[in-house]
Amino acid sequence: MATFELYRRSTIGMCLTETLDDMVQNGTLSPELAFQVLVQFDKSMTEALEAQVKSKVSIKGHLHTYRFCDNVWTFILQNAVFKYDDTQENVGRVKIVACDSKLLSQ
Repeated sequence: MATFELYRRSTIGMCLTETLDDMVQNGTLSPELAFQVLVQFDKSMTEALEAQVKSKVSIKGHLHTYRFCDNVWTFILQNAVFKYDDTQENVGRVKIVACDSKLLSQ
């Protein structure tokens, strides 16, 4: 199963990376094992989001920038409005990174 490294730039991914870096520098963990942990993190995040998230959100906003590179879409929206059920959230600027889920099952 192929995975993307998208979730490493999330808050939890960056905290994990920082902690692994500290452990490698302190000699607590080998660089190879730290890399294996990150690869497992990528797989686990993909599987968890696919299996556990069933919510749908509507997003509207001004499309500032879009890009398609290496089968990954990147959208930057300004003045975005997220709608979920009866809840609405306004966000000044949001970056959305999306990839084709069919590529993950190869």
